[in-house]
Amino acid sequence: MKINSIVIVNLISPKQSFFGKLLELTPAGVTIRGLDLDSFEAWTDNISAREENGVQPTTAFFPLHRVDKMILDEGIGAIPSLSAMFLTKVGTRVEDSLE
Repeated sequence: MKINSIVIVNLISPKQSFFGKLLELTPAGVTIRGLDLDSFEAWTDNISAREENGVQPTTAFFPLHRVDKMILDEGIGAIPSLSAMFLTKVGTRVEDSLE
């Protein structure tokens, strides 16, 4: 994984999925600027409606012992990536909203 890649991190203890921009990857863990994957749709709705309040990205560190796997946000065949879905719905790149 390269720094600034858009990724999905699957975590354990407790189980959680986090979507965002990879800021740092070290032997201690990963730092991501993003949000819980369960909040992705609400976040895109807030941005589309130009609402100031609501779901906002945060910067989070996850210790490596909690990371089950990390995958790049890529489309698979006819299934678009989350970044592509964001672009279609909001009209801007997801990277711009994660700054």
